[in-house]
Amino acid sequence: MNAPQHLELDLLALPKVVPDLRRAVRQHLGAPCSDVQLCATELVANVIRHVGEGTPVRLRVTRADGDRIRVEVTDPDPRALPVLLCATGDDESGRGLALLDAVALRWGVEQGAVGKTVWCELREAGYA
Repeated sequence: MNAPQHLELDLLALPKVVPDLRRAVRQHLGAPCSDVQLCATELVANVIRHVGEGTPVRLRVTRADGDRIRVEVTDPDPRALPVLLCATGDDESGRGLALLDAVALRWGVEQGAVGKTVWCELREAGYA
């Protein structure tokens, strides 16, 4: 039996929700999916760090184009846009988007009238 095509979770961006979020993604995909879990975690962590802890977000994980997984996190702040940084060995932060950029096929931001959606796509075969 195939897993549903779409997972959607409304949650507050808090560090304590990350383990449940990772578990929900794995259950939805029905297989080991560390890269997908990493991307979902990093996108929510960016909201926590740059928009604010406790911000309401919507996480979506969707099978796209047959062989891709799309991860999206929507938050209400259209101004706090993600920036890919080059962290040095001494930096304590700034590696999240670099990790996402390394494992994702592509990623981007869609701005809305209220809020934004940061998304990435991964090859489905790559997560198993």
